Amino acid sequence: MQGVFGTPLRGMVLCAGMGSRLGELGEELPKPLLPVCNHPLLTYSLALLRGFGITEVGINLHHLGELITAALGDGRDYGVEINYSHEPELLGTGGGLRKLAKFLTYDGREPCVVVNGKLLVDVDLEAVLALHRVTGATATMVLRETPDADAWGAVEVDHDGRIHRLLGQTSPLPPPTSLSRCMFTGVQIIEPQLLARLPDGQPSCVVRQGYVPALREGEVLSGYIIPGYFFEHSTPERYLQGNLNALRGDAQLTYPPGPLQGISPRAQISPRAMIIGPVCIGAGAVVDDGAIVGPDAIVGEGARIERGVHLVRTIVFAGAHVRKSVYSAVVTPKAVYPIDQHGQGEPAAKAPTP
Repeated sequence: MQGVFGTPLRGMVLCAGMGSRLGELGEELPKPLLPVCNHPLLTYSLALLRGFGITEVGINLHHLGELITAALGDGRDYGVEINYSHEPELLGTGGGLRKLAKFLTYDGREPCVVVNGKLLVDVDLEAVLALHRVTGATATMVLRETPDADAWGAVEVDHDGRIHRLLGQTSPLPPPTSLSRCMFTGVQIIEPQLLARLPDGQPSCVVRQGYVPALREGEVLSGYIIPGYFFEHSTPERYLQGNLNALRGDAQLTYPPGPLQGISPRAQISPRAMIIGPVCIGAGAVVDDGAIVGPDAIVGEGARIERGVHLVRTIVFAGAHVRKSVYSAVVTPKAVYPIDQHGQGEPAAKAPTP
């Protein structure tokens, strides 16, 4: 994706959240590193950006940020060049973007593309950029129509892609009679002048302190409604469901970071084990005699499933050792986090490692 000066646009993956709604699971790993079908969440955002030619990427860090830098390094293995921004004090979405504004916008000359690091989303970024340019927008939000828009912070957009209402605030222009009510996915294209609205060096929200004042003053804000897949992973229940969506093929992604199901040829599966698809089993994983893996099981690299264990609706992290049968849970090398299928995704409480 090229900017107006012919330079490739730069991207930002927001990764500095605390992950508090994940409970103790979020204390083991930062949310952007949680694996979905054995790929860290944030690598889905990197794959999306890279798929559209965006290879220079900023990533902001706070909670367990050192684990992210250790996992991704300079980004070369993921086809990108990463510029890390460490936040000793959490700066929020606005403050994180403001801190990297000069890098992201080529010192104020180009817009930038922003993706949240907790998402799986299928979006044509070229089409979003085309809408952004034809409307002359200060910023363009990628939106999804939903009947519970108010629960997510409603964004109301007309058929031409112009936003008229946002978080209860309105544009000075008279709205048309028909508006689509949407939620914001966290994917956006932002011009330098909107980033300049945000306070430098202070915590802020890009929507409340950037978008909302611009809307009130009559600046053009655009909304691109996606027809494709979108899912965020903020709670244990949603995290498990997001894995199952990807594993079952419900998450149709144009640019996935890698295979989302199947058995690695480097996994060691006993001929006396039973595999019931769909499954995703990583390299170096060991499945012993009499074990039953699946349906709906993800086993990370180097994990071991012992004799007679049955896994259903379960995510096993890399390196974990499972000694007892597990149903509907996340298993890490440290603990088991049962997931209530019918609950509201309350923070997971750990049980002893099986």
